Amino acid sequence: MSDTPLPRLRLRVYFGSTMLGPGKADLLELIDETGSISAAGRAMKMSYKRAWTLVDEMNSAYRAPLVISARGGPEGGGAHLSDTGREVLTLYRTMMARVETASEADIDALSDLLAPK
Repeated sequence: MSDTPLPRLRLRVYFGSTMLGPGKADLLELIDETGSISAAGRAMKMSYKRAWTLVDEMNSAYRAPLVISARGGPEGGGAHLSDTGREVLTLYRTMMARVETASEADIDALSDLLAPK
């Protein structure tokens, strides 16, 4: 077995000053799974403030908010993806899968050119 790490591909899509990449996609996915911005942030080892800042950036960048949140209190708070949020996440994951598939031969060729470790 080789000590060479497996190659990884990261896709970031820029729309002017707005960016969607793997971190924001993971955050959206975890919010959908946990129903909580703070739990999603904890799972990613980021502060609630950082997670909320990213959610706010995403919500402001799209025509409709991607994450709908409710404040805590007696009924408890929570968060969930809007239909637009689910669509954005699905589109990003689909693009990523296509890029990985289309790049597989090139990544293998690049890997073959690496010096042994």
